[in-house]
Amino acid sequence: MIDLQPVILSGGSGTRLWPLSREHHPKQILRPFGEDSLLQATLRRLEGLGDGGLAVERRPLVVCNEEHRFLVAEQVRELGLEPLRLILEPAGRNTAPALTLAALAAQEGGRDPVLLVLPADHVVRDVAAFQEAARRAARSAAAGALVTFGVVPSAPETGYGYLRVGEAAGTEGLRRVAAFVEKPDAATARSYLEQGGYLWNSGMFVLRASIWLEALERCRPEILAACRRAYQGGRSDRDFFRVDPEAFAACPEDSVDYAVMERLAGRGDGPPLLVTPLEAGWTDVGSWAAFWEAAREEADEAGNVVQGDVQLHDCRGTLCVARHRLVAGVGLEGLVVVETADAVLVMPRHRAQEVKRVVEQLRRDGRGERLFHRRVYRPWGYYENLDEGESAGAERFLVKRIQVKPGAALSLQRHRERAEHWVVLRGRARVTLGDRLEALEVMELGPNESVDIPLGHIHRLENPGAEPLELIEVQTGPRIAEEDIERFEDVYGRVPERGAAGG
Repeated sequence: MIDLQPVILSGGSGTRLWPLSREHHPKQILRPFGEDSLLQATLRRLEGLGDGGLAVERRPLVVCNEEHRFLVAEQVRELGLEPLRLILEPAGRNTAPALTLAALAAQEGGRDPVLLVLPADHVVRDVAAFQEAARRAARSAAAGALVTFGVVPSAPETGYGYLRVGEAAGTEGLRRVAAFVEKPDAATARSYLEQGGYLWNSGMFVLRASIWLEALERCRPEILAACRRAYQGGRSDRDFFRVDPEAFAACPEDSVDYAVMERLAGRGDGPPLLVTPLEAGWTDVGSWAAFWEAAREEADEAGNVVQGDVQLHDCRGTLCVARHRLVAGVGLEGLVVVETADAVLVMPRHRAQEVKRVVEQLRRDGRGERLFHRRVYRPWGYYENLDEGESAGAERFLVKRIQVKPGAALSLQRHRERAEHWVVLRGRARVTLGDRLEALEVMELGPNESVDIPLGHIHRLENPGAEPLELIEVQTGPRIAEEDIERFEDVYGRVPERGAAGG
């Protein structure tokens, strides 16, 4: 039996799907095509894979950005899964370091499994075809090959890199990879489609952990050395594994393709580099144009794809997504319209790659719309910003709606620059309050009851009940900022941590 270890790479934020995805609400946790998020759909794709001589580890190895740790952990738990290890990256260093951390984790306990490496944000319509390709790839990887998935192109796509395939390798239908090709212009992409012999580079891989580490040692030894130091200096923290941040910060940034695969393609020395052709309705939802393509099954006879409360008249080839209100369009052709509570995007579909320029401008302007939605999820529940502005004098105010899960609690904390007023709407609130740690008192509040939290007072909010707790919070002070928080105790392991947002 082949020991197969799924590895889910869940880094990145998907800026080209703004405004649905945000820096702290990445695209892999979006639910664009049903009840499952993209991450959950990736995990479900593994169900039933353990046939044909594969012993598939049910517990996935997941690598994600530290900022997304609670979101990703909650997504995995919703499926009833327990990660073998949820590895946190303190900074993004691209896919080669992420895979290396996973390979080091996979070798613990004396294992040397074959790794099935999947980005968390792909769409695959034909799961059975994907699984059969994965089984073929796993058998070749178990014999020492580095295997990638090459998607049979259905259009002259300029948003993907390509693989130029070589001769057949064995009887499994795999081919040698002759070369990796950068994203082409439209004319070159058309020529690839016409002449054949080219596949889309999917960014999915199957390889044995030790073979990957040996190949990386050969091609980019400095990446391997930095990742080893970061992993060996790491520590377990509740459900997470935190690598050493200083060692990982020193790691060069590179992708799996650039670091290793392109250097080995077409060469006779080193492990064989193979590709398994894939025809499974695959899409990398990396842009709004790709989103439209992935949802083409839902399109009307004019090629329009709509989600939410949308009314279109005389429109063609348009994607329209409404999340909070009615959106109406007249005479639109080839456009993308995306509405959220705090932002609206309108653009021609063929310019979808340019959304990242808008996000870059938001970053330069210090706009919060690049970071969060109005509703921000935390391990204890969520808060939603309702209104903000200036009150009397130089004071500012911010009004939030807060929901706390049953049995959950915010950290014991205080603020230096704002006071708060809480009004319970539903459920019961347990409030701890005092001007110093030695003088804390506990009270319980029900619906229509309220409490003031004076500036500088230590406080905590808990939900002791069996139903969600909802309340309105009004913050007032000379400066309203999420980083104005000093934690004393926290059940989610966020202490000591000055300047971490969100209760």
